[in-house]
Amino acid sequence: MTDFVFATAGRIVFGPGRARDLPALVAGLGSRPFVCTGAHPERHAALLDTLGPDLAQWSVRGEPTVPEIQAGVAAAREHRADLVIGLGGGAVLDAAKLIAVLVRNPADLLDYAEVIGAGAPLGVPSLPTIAVPTTAGTGSEVTANGVVASPEHEVKVSLRSPSMLPAVALVDPELTLGCPPAITAASGLDALTQCLEPFVSPAATPITDALCAEGLRRVGSGLRRAYADGADLDARTDLSLAALLSGMALANAKLGAVHGFAGGIGGLTGAPHGAICAALLAATCRTNLSALSDLDPAHPALGRYAAAGEFLSGERGTVPLLEWIEETVSLLQVPGLIGLGLPRERFAEACEKAAAASSMKGNPVALDREQLLGILEASA
Repeated sequence: MTDFVFATAGRIVFGPGRARDLPALVAGLGSRPFVCTGAHPERHAALLDTLGPDLAQWSVRGEPTVPEIQAGVAAAREHRADLVIGLGGGAVLDAAKLIAVLVRNPADLLDYAEVIGAGAPLGVPSLPTIAVPTTAGTGSEVTANGVVASPEHEVKVSLRSPSMLPAVALVDPELTLGCPPAITAASGLDALTQCLEPFVSPAATPITDALCAEGLRRVGSGLRRAYADGADLDARTDLSLAALLSGMALANAKLGAVHGFAGGIGGLTGAPHGAICAALLAATCRTNLSALSDLDPAHPALGRYAAAGEFLSGERGTVPLLEWIEETVSLLQVPGLIGLGLPRERFAEACEKAAAASSMKGNPVALDREQLLGILEASA
């Protein structure tokens, strides 16, 4: 690959304690911030207090739905916001980016949505956004899309625009110290998936390869340690960096079958995106490796999976890769799909949604319906 385009956030500020820079960053971008937080904004009250009186707060409780985003857009317009801040997990950052771009684009949200809508271009640039993650998984702080759930259609879909890339990604690993073990597990395995899928994708580039390799190393170093000891700042820093790198990688290469499944299953169950990816990862890797070997034993993606095994475990090969993933999923007590709310009678429907998902185009090998069902059964 010698012909590619690479885009990311306008500025990345990374490091423990860098949340202190937020007031200065806000002052350089706007004077009436609209702040999206999670369900418990009191956790970050001290940081929010530094932003002054001319802000409005809006809480995202779970992964945002179409009606919730529409309500957020109305609230931001009423506030006359000139800047949007996302302070929270991936769902909060996605909500912030969606609100920031929809405030300036007059049509209904569904007119811009993929799959269930018209997919119309978001022609008016977004309000500037500052993305401040408090979990380490989605990499949403450096991506040009936002995911929203449509309960009516039982699916999660994306809106995309280059202007949705945040003006600033402010990544402070200290903000992740309070993450419970289950969220640490799901978000960390999401970051792993978002490094692995672009690495084996046909759309990989030399830049995304470098990002993915370092991201996988950081997951290998930090994930189990952060799960075992949530106060381990070095481990949390590894995961925050891995998530950041994964976001840059997925935004500039493609994802694969895990994410092809995740949007549909999320819409069917309401389960958190990271938990779904974590449940699917091992079985999807095993199925892809088998399909690639049957197609061409010398397929280049097999070598990339083998390299990923070394980045994660220190030992090159697809067997070490699978063993590390499966052992980690077990150690981190990741629930299966049935535990996440997807009954077997909906497996066929989940496969249909996955087959239509754009992320499937980035998978290193085409999977048929039988293989897709096999992944779900093995992830149950």
